[in-house]
Amino acid sequence: MSRKERGPERLDLRSMDISADNRAKLKQLFPSVFTETRNEKGELVESIDFEKLKAELGTFSDLFESRRERYGMDWPGKKDCLKIIQQSSIGTLKPCQEESVNFGTTENLFIEGDNLEVLKLLQKSYYGKVKMIYIDPPYNTGKEFIYPDNYQESLDTYLSYAGLVDGEGKKSSTNTPNEGRFHTKWLNMMYPRLYLARILLREDGVIFISIDDNEVSNLRKLCDEIFGEENFVATIIWQKVFSPKNTAKHFSEDHDYILTYAKNAEVWVPNLLPRTKSMKSRYRNSDNDPRGSWSSSDLCARNYYGEGTYSVICPSGRVIEGPPKGTYWRVSKEKFEQLDKDNRIWWGVNGNNMPRLKRFLKEVKHGIVPQTLWRYKDVGHTQEAKKELLAHVAFSSSDSVFDTPKPTRLVAKMLQIATKDDGGDIVLDFFAGSCSAAEAVFKQNIYDNGNRKFIMVQLPELIEDRHLQSIADIGKERIRRVIQKIEEEQAAKEREAKGQLPGFEEKQPDLDLGFKVFKLDRSNFKIWNDTDVDISEKELVRQLTLFIDHIDPEAKQEDILYELLLKAGFMPTEKVEKLEMAGKTVFSIADGALLICLEDEITSELIDMVAEAEPMQFICLDQGFQGNDQLKANAVQTFAARSQGRDKTEQIVFRTV
Repeated sequence: MSRKERGPERLDLRSMDISADNRAKLKQLFPSVFTETRNEKGELVESIDFEKLKAELGTFSDLFESRRERYGMDWPGKKDCLKIIQQSSIGTLKPCQEESVNFGTTENLFIEGDNLEVLKLLQKSYYGKVKMIYIDPPYNTGKEFIYPDNYQESLDTYLSYAGLVDGEGKKSSTNTPNEGRFHTKWLNMMYPRLYLARILLREDGVIFISIDDNEVSNLRKLCDEIFGEENFVATIIWQKVFSPKNTAKHFSEDHDYILTYAKNAEVWVPNLLPRTKSMKSRYRNSDNDPRGSWSSSDLCARNYYGEGTYSVICPSGRVIEGPPKGTYWRVSKEKFEQLDKDNRIWWGVNGNNMPRLKRFLKEVKHGIVPQTLWRYKDVGHTQEAKKELLAHVAFSSSDSVFDTPKPTRLVAKMLQIATKDDGGDIVLDFFAGSCSAAEAVFKQNIYDNGNRKFIMVQLPELIEDRHLQSIADIGKERIRRVIQKIEEEQAAKEREAKGQLPGFEEKQPDLDLGFKVFKLDRSNFKIWNDTDVDISEKELVRQLTLFIDHIDPEAKQEDILYELLLKAGFMPTEKVEKLEMAGKTVFSIADGALLICLEDEITSELIDMVAEAEPMQFICLDQGFQGNDQLKANAVQTFAARSQGRDKTEQIVFRTV
C-alpha cells in the first residue's frame, strides 16, 4: 500500500524505543543476521539469528559453551533494570512560564520530575547532543533519598509520590539506615539512568560522577559495563574539607571521588587548563632573549643513556667533566652543541653554572594537562559550597539547608576540561540538587564569554522549610537569584562605562540569562495501551470509546504544543513563533522546520500554504479533518507531490495526532 493510500503518519506519543534503536544499529552493522520467522500466530516477524551473529563476530560455540563461566557484574533486579530501559514513557513535560526567567528566548532548562522518566522523554530531542554530564547522585549512606522505582508503572509511581507520600499517606522518600547497608536498591536506581544518559552524550562527550567510598567500587563496575572499560578516563580525588574531623571514629574522610568516563575515549580529548599566576611567574627573560620568557629544566637524568657521558666547557672557561655521578646528560654531545649554539642552554648569570635547558613559554603547550588530585584551595570545599548556596537562597531554619551542595569552582573545572566556550555545548545534571552546576555554567560563560547551555533535572523532594517546599524549589530559586545578581552587576558596569571615553568601554558578554521550567506530568493525550497482548473484549471496547476524543479536555494549548514539539524530536528550547495561514493559527518551531496546527478545522487552503512553506514536518490534530477522509487523502498527496524527487531525508513528514 502506498503512502498516498495509507494516509498521514500518526505521531508516536511515546518516548524513543531504546530496544528498536539498538536493533536498528545492529542491523546497520550486520544486516545478514536478520531473518524472517513465523510467530505463534503464524505472522511473519523479523528476528535475529544469534548463531549467525556469533559467526559474524568470530565467536563460535565450543564444547564448553553451556557451562562457560562469565566475567561480569550481577545483582537482584538487574533484569528488571533492562526491562525498564526498554519501556517507553508516556508522560510529557508541561511548561511553567510563571516560574521561568526569559522563557521565550532562553535555551537553558530546569525540569522538575523523576529523572528516569525525564531522561526517556529527552531521548528524541537530545540524542547524541550533550557534551558534558555531571551528576552528584545519592551516595547510599542510609541517610538520603533513593528513588523508589516501580518497574511496571514508573510515571504513575512518580505522580503518586510527587508529594513524597504514598496512597496511604506514608512517607516513601528516604533510604533507611538498614537499607543503606545493601547495594541492590542503589544499583537498580543507578543502572537505567546511566544507560539512558550515555545515549544522550555526544561522541566526544564525557560524564563526571561524584561518589564516596560507599559505592565507588560498584559504580566503577557499573560504568565499565555501560560505557565500556576502555572508555574509563580517570578517578579524580577531590579534597572536600579543609580541616580534619576530630569526631571521626576511625579516619577523618577528607575526600570524595569523581569518576570520569568518555563516550568514546578515542575521540574525547580534555582541554588544557589555564596556567595559574604562580606558574606563569616561573617564566622570565633574564638574558633578554628575543624569543621571550623562558624557564630552565635539568639536563641530567638517572636513566642510562649511552651517549650521555661527555664533558662540557662553560662560557667562563670552566670544564665540567660530566654529569653528576649516577646521572647522564639527556641529549647527545652533538645535540647539546646545537642547543648551545641556538642559545637554548642556560649557564647562569656568570656563565659558570651547570648547564640547564631553556624552555620558552611560547613553545610549550598553551595550558596544563588536567591532574587527578583536586585540592580544595583550587576547586573549593563543602563549607564554601554551603556559603554559596546561602548567598542566594534564604532558609527559614538552618535545619532546612541543603546538606551536600558542590562548590561552583569544582564544576567550573570540569567545564574547563570538557567544554568549549564558543560551541554552545550542552551540560546536563539530572541529580541537580541545589543547582551548583547551573551557577557554574553562568560563571564560566562570564569568565570566557562562553555560550554553554544547561539542563537541570531534579525531583521535588520535600524539605522542612516554611518558604520552600522541595529541593526543586531550592534549585529554581538559586538560579533566579544568580541571574538577578549577574544582571545587577552588568548594570553597574554599564553605568561605569558611560563615563569612559569612546572605544574604552568594557564590552558586556552576551549571556543567556534565563531558564525554562518544565514539569513532568501525564500526557495530554490518551495513549493506546498495547502492552497487554491478551486484552479482553470488554477492555477493547472501553479503550475504543475513550479514543473517540483522545485529547484531555483540561489540556492547555501550550501544553499540547510542547508535547508535540518534544515528541517530534525538537528541543523544548527551540524558538516558537505564532503565524497565521489561511485564517488559521499555526505554530512555527525552529524557524519553520516544524509547523503545528491545533485548530479544530483543517482546510485545503491551509494545507496548500503549509506545503508551500516546505517545513521538515507538519503536525495537526486528526479531529481537525472532521471525518473528511477525502480532504485527508488530498493533504497526503499534496505533501507527497511537494516532496517528489527529493532525498528521503528532505521530504515533508505529515503527521496527525
